[in-house]
Amino acid sequence: MKRIALNEIEQKLHAESYEQLCMYVYKQIENGSFKPVKASGTNGKKPALYYEYWLTDADKITNDYEYEEELKYKMTTQISVDYYLRHLQQYADDREWVMRLNNYFFNLHGAKPEIVSKNERSFQIWGREKFLQQEQGKKILKRCGVALSQLSYYETSEPLAYYSRHRQTPQNLLILENKDTFYSMRRHLLHQSEGCEKEIFGTLFGTLIYGAGKGILRSFQDFSFCVEPYMQAKENRIFYFGDLDYEGIGIYERLAQLSKRQEISIQPFTEAYEKMLVKAHAVRELPKTKEKQNRNIAGDFFRFFSDQTVHYMREILERGYYIPQEIINITDFA
Repeated sequence: MKRIALNEIEQKLHAESYEQLCMYVYKQIENGSFKPVKASGTNGKKPALYYEYWLTDADKITNDYEYEEELKYKMTTQISVDYYLRHLQQYADDREWVMRLNNYFFNLHGAKPEIVSKNERSFQIWGREKFLQQEQGKKILKRCGVALSQLSYYETSEPLAYYSRHRQTPQNLLILENKDTFYSMRRHLLHQSEGCEKEIFGTLFGTLIYGAGKGILRSFQDFSFCVEPYMQAKENRIFYFGDLDYEGIGIYERLAQLSKRQEISIQPFTEAYEKMLVKAHAVRELPKTKEKQNRNIAGDFFRFFSDQTVHYMREILERGYYIPQEIINITDFA
């Protein structure tokens, strides 16, 4: 093993204070890189350091010095080096990924990057499309003090399945929770004669969207990337129709909250829900609500209906029953 003097450590480290020197030496003792030469004695300061140390890794102090110099003088201003200056061994482990991030920012020359998907940006920076999604990308960003927003990317979800009668605006769009009802309504609209548009419970719809249950919540977060421009027209009206149960109502209420942030208004397709209730009168026994279903709803859904209708809906729910969307079929649209 090689011996090294304390003043040599201090010179190579370019310690800015005695406290920083102590922190470094104690860290190296802790991880086994330094072993005090007790015969050399201590310097008499508080806290005390020995005048000499055994180096178990002779190259380590040189590497640490080089890493510190790199962090101080070769990083772009977008990257904070504070964490890595305190954790040089972690920097040694992360260095390849940090330098790729540094090169990305350097090559931007201060310009704002074109927004791309998360996986595309991940590959652009690190050469690994899932580095942000599944690997250590987020840890690297946190250690570098880089916010996710600085990478200018958008999340992607499964593409929305929809059927468009036309792309004119303004138009009515209908989001449907379940695929059976989506297909039934689609069949109904497909089987209309030219020049004679078919209504659904008194309303003309230009587009039907399959929500896939809770899947619509993720898709709606990326609404501007998931749909064609005509669907985003502010003058459009968007309706929602799903199961009459706690989960279906909850999906609508969360969707309505998401839409407000995007300055979009969504309301329940009241005529369809009212038709469900009418048909439910003829059902001998409605199905039971699933035991583990989330029953936390705010109640915003009910403000679109009359007091009498709300009373009937609540009665069904509170008795532990629900009405599936599939109670409606193509014969009901005629």
